[in-house]
Amino acid sequence: MATTAELFEEPFVADEYIERLAWRTPGGGSRGGEAFDPKRLLEEFVNHIQELQVMDERIQRKVEKLEQQCQKEAKEFAKKVQELQKSNQVAFQHFQELDEHISYVATKVCHLGDQLEGVNTPRQRAVEAQKLMKYFNEFLDGELKSDVFTNSEKIKEAADIIQKLHLIAQELPFDRFSEVKSKIASKYHDLECQLIQEFTSAQRRGEISRMREVAAVLLHFKGYSHCVDVYIKQCQEGAFLRNDVFEDAAILCQRVNKQVGEVFSNPETVLAKLIQNIFEVKLQSYVKDQLEEHRKSDAEQYLKNLYDLYTRTTNLSSKLMEFNLGTDKQTFLSKLIKSIFISYLENYIEVEIGYLKSRSAMILQRYYDSKNHQKRSIGTGGIQDLKERIRQRTNLPLGPSIDTHGETFLSQEVVVNLLQETKQAFERCHRLSDPSDLPKNAFRIFSMLVDFLCTEHIDYALETGLAGIPSSDSKNANLYFLDVVHQANTIFHLFDKQFNDHLMPLISSSPKLSECLQKKKDIIEQMEVKLDMGIDRTLNCMIGQMKHILAAEQKKTDFKPEDENNVLIQYTNACVKVCGYVRKQVEKIRNSMDGKNVDTVLMELGVRFHRLIYEHLQQYSYSCMGGMLAICDVAEYRKCAKDFKIALVLQLFDTLHALCNLLVVAPDNLKQVCSGEQLANLDKNILHSFVQLRVDYRSARLARHFS
Repeated sequence: MATTAELFEEPFVADEYIERLAWRTPGGGSRGGEAFDPKRLLEEFVNHIQELQVMDERIQRKVEKLEQQCQKEAKEFAKKVQELQKSNQVAFQHFQELDEHISYVATKVCHLGDQLEGVNTPRQRAVEAQKLMKYFNEFLDGELKSDVFTNSEKIKEAADIIQKLHLIAQELPFDRFSEVKSKIASKYHDLECQLIQEFTSAQRRGEISRMREVAAVLLHFKGYSHCVDVYIKQCQEGAFLRNDVFEDAAILCQRVNKQVGEVFSNPETVLAKLIQNIFEVKLQSYVKDQLEEHRKSDAEQYLKNLYDLYTRTTNLSSKLMEFNLGTDKQTFLSKLIKSIFISYLENYIEVEIGYLKSRSAMILQRYYDSKNHQKRSIGTGGIQDLKERIRQRTNLPLGPSIDTHGETFLSQEVVVNLLQETKQAFERCHRLSDPSDLPKNAFRIFSMLVDFLCTEHIDYALETGLAGIPSSDSKNANLYFLDVVHQANTIFHLFDKQFNDHLMPLISSSPKLSECLQKKKDIIEQMEVKLDMGIDRTLNCMIGQMKHILAAEQKKTDFKPEDENNVLIQYTNACVKVCGYVRKQVEKIRNSMDGKNVDTVLMELGVRFHRLIYEHLQQYSYSCMGGMLAICDVAEYRKCAKDFKIALVLQLFDTLHALCNLLVVAPDNLKQVCSGEQLANLDKNILHSFVQLRVDYRSARLARHFS
């Protein structure tokens, strides 16, 4: 059985158990060369099964015995729990009885205490009244003998007595007790002065506990407010020695805030009174000195000081918000700030607009003076309006051209100065304007910016630039309007940035937003009309310059040479000069504009350039070699057109190049060329007009092939 028990290992696996049993049986395996003996193994298995059955019976008997024992112990434990529950119920009943008894005794004690108090309180009041009568008699006799009045160390007790006597004396008739009332009042006043003096001395010595005692006694006296005033006055002694009164005030309030709670029973009231005193005395005096000095003589310095002082005052107010000043400290501090600045804020925007107007006018005048330029009047109404309408409809230059000597009359320095002044005005407006007036005031500042920057500077420069554009038939004309366009474009970006960064936050939630956006839209559209007009006239001048070059450089013999066999040039001199001129103008346009405007203007120039070359080629007759030279010229023009980087322009010159092939193609191939991809969609009259330019057009053979 011991051997059988050894075969049980944890965890138990039946297959492994059989393997271990077979391995232990002699002849059960091939161990040590020993042959396998199935009979012996079977015999061993039968014996082992019998052993397992015996073991199972023993274990079963043991389990039954343990179950019986467990049931017996469970019954005993349940019986014991029932006994404990009964004992607990008995104890709980005893506790309830004890609690009721204690409550009964406590009720009796409270009732007895109330009875004792009812007897003792009148007795104490009678004793106190007797003492007050005794002290009152001393005032009647005119001689104060009690130690409480003669001993200076008992000033606290004397103050309590005299305060009560003073209240009693108020109820007495004046005709009978006038003398004693005056004596009590005199003593009341003397004690009050002594207490305040004692408080002052304790504050100078830094004795917080003594200050607290005296303040507690004075709390019931009329002079308590005077005690607070003395405290506030002494707190400020030596506190404002530096130049920064705002920082000094913050440090003082921080120090007092830590101390006032240890001294007074109402610290928030005392601290609020200190702050009120600082604002109404120190700060108001300081602000007045700083502002009145420049109010009428120097508007710029006045506005800077006003903004700085108001900002520093509001920052100080934000720091003071950390302290306990009562229920509505925000309103309290706002009223203090308003009391200091109300006289300056009422007319702030008028001063701001007046300064901005004079400053902007000075900046512009200083610029024109530096250019030795007398600003001419653009004029309005009547004839000027009529001229403007005619010019917008016909694009004709009305009046004599003005030579600006290459000056655009636009200055980024002037623009930056104007925008900087306006930016500072917006910042001051945001800080100093009442919230209800902020959008209206911001709009007025924006209107000033539009007047001086857009109308007086940019619009004047555009008008001057338009007047400086020469007529399209002028020779060697200098075209400076593109420089005006370039600078105006840069200025527009700066103007738009300030509009979004500084004006929009001030008006974003008000009806003034739509008004500002409309004003901005109108002024930009007005200037865009003049820019478009100037660009259009500039392009006409460019085409005019090209016409002069072609007229001066192109000869009739270029395309009909006398000696057909002795042509050495690849393209004509006129072509070289026109292409050089065009490339310069393309580069200038790219440098003067940005975005889609570049492509729009280059497309317009390219179309006009193509029309010019097309009409120019129609003026000549072409021999075979002249036609080849014309093709070379157009090829060079087409190469120049690639610099435009506009698909339409390049397509136009590709078609023109294909048309020029009609000048040299053999008569037999004309119809084939005309039906090619590039010429198939063209009007037959256009094709015919180019064929007619051939010197051999009148030959019967050519006419027959093209008919």
